[in-house]
Amino acid sequence: MVHAPGRRAFSGPALIRLLARLTDAGFPESEHSLADRLGQWLGWTDAIALSSALSGSASCPAPPEHAPKHAQDALCLRVRTSLEDAINRDATLLPHRRSSHARNRRDHTPADAAPEYAAFRQSYLALQEHMESAIGNLRTILRGMLASREPAMSRLASVDAVMERVLGVREHNALAAVPGLLAVHFERLRDAELAASEHASACAEAAEAADADRPDAPAAAQPADSLLKDGPWLDAFRKDMRSVLFAELEIRFQPVEGLRAALRAC
Repeated sequence: MVHAPGRRAFSGPALIRLLARLTDAGFPESEHSLADRLGQWLGWTDAIALSSALSGSASCPAPPEHAPKHAQDALCLRVRTSLEDAINRDATLLPHRRSSHARNRRDHTPADAAPEYAAFRQSYLALQEHMESAIGNLRTILRGMLASREPAMSRLASVDAVMERVLGVREHNALAAVPGLLAVHFERLRDAELAASEHASACAEAAEAADADRPDAPAAAQPADSLLKDGPWLDAFRKDMRSVLFAELEIRFQPVEGLRAALRAC
C-alpha cells in the first residue's frame, strides 16, 4: 500500500490523523483555544441566541410522552449500527471478488472497465448525506428527551440546538473536503500500481527476448490495464476509504454522545 511520506504525528481526531497519513494534505494545529475559535465563528445574532439558551429563555419541544429510562441508549445504538451497516454494505467498498454480487449496487460500470474515482466520490457523498440526516434527526429526538427533564437539562438541549445550527454549516463544509483528499490517495495508489506493472512487464519482455530459445522461458506479465482493473491496490483503497468513513462517523457522533451522557445523568 502506498502512503504519504513520513510526517510528524498529529494529536487530533482519528479522522485528521488518518487523512494526514494517506495524503499530502497539511493540517496545521490551531494556535487559538476552542473558546477563541468559537468567538470567531459566532456572529452577534448567534451570540444572542446562545445567551438566550443559557439563560433558559429558549426552549426545545418536548416529546409527547415521557420516554422510558435509558431509551436513549437503545435509540443511539440502533442509529449507529444502521450507519455502520450502510458503510459496510456499500457496493463500491466491497472487495472485487464480491462486488459483482452486491445488492443495491450503485455503479453499473461493466466489470472489465478500468475503475474511476467518480463512483467512489458519489458513494462517499451519499454516505455523508445519510450520516448527516440520521444523526441530525437523532439529536432532535435526544433534545426532546432532555427538554422533558429538569430545567438545567432543558437549557442544555437549547444550547445544543443553537450550536448545531451555528456550527452545522462549518462542519458540513469541512467534511465536504474529505472526498477530494481521498481522490489524491486513489490516484497515488493507481499511479504506483501502473508504474510497478509497467516495470514488471518491461522486465518480463526483456527476459523473454533474451531467453526466447529456452523451453522454460517466462510467460508474459499480466497487462497493466488488467492490474488496474482488479489489482490489490483497489481493495487497499476500499479499505482505507472505509476507515475514513468510520472515523468521520466517530466525529459526527460526538454531540450525540454528549446528549446521551446528559440523559444518563438525569
